Amino acid sequence: MRFQEFARAHGGTRFPWASELGREPDRPPEVANGSPSLCSDISPLLKDPAAFRTLIDLLEDHLRASFPQIDFIAGLDSRGFLIGPSLAQRLGIGFVLIRKKGKLPGPTESVSYALEYGKAELEIQSDAVEPGQKVVIVDDLLATGGTMWAACELMKRLRAEVLECLVIIELKLLKGSEKLRSIPFYSLLQYD
Repeated sequence: MRFQEFARAHGGTRFPWASELGREPDRPPEVANGSPSLCSDISPLLKDPAAFRTLIDLLEDHLRASFPQIDFIAGLDSRGFLIGPSLAQRLGIGFVLIRKKGKLPGPTESVSYALEYGKAELEIQSDAVEPGQKVVIVDDLLATGGTMWAACELMKRLRAEVLECLVIIELKLLKGSEKLRSIPFYSLLQYD
């Protein structure tokens, strides 16, 4: 369901800028692996409290309908930190951080991955989740899928069960969801 359809179904609120999420018309497209890529911009959603509440409502409804038990929401550095804690609070569960290397205290697990413009590393605290705990990983955008894949690898190292990877915007042209293979994936808005 598209964001505006959901908004109309929940009190008739309309968000005329919703079709512009993920698009920055004044910036030239970047090239990722030879494919044009849209720049991500969720700023309008964050500036509008009714829209943000509607976003969290939608994501909460989706997760409650899809999974009887979730132990944690894991958010990716840094925009996953904007939606993850609100969603976790609504669900009455905890939130864990997946950060860029060197940002977390204590013992950590890390994984390197390729970006369209180089390499990066993500890490999680070694005691963030227990083996067998059920986790949903959230972020604002899925483009080439490298960062989300790395987050799934971290959860695998901690022997947690990734129930789903969830994003606001998916850039389908870049086929990032294919990197996730058998891990369920959900996106609110898709752009070709």
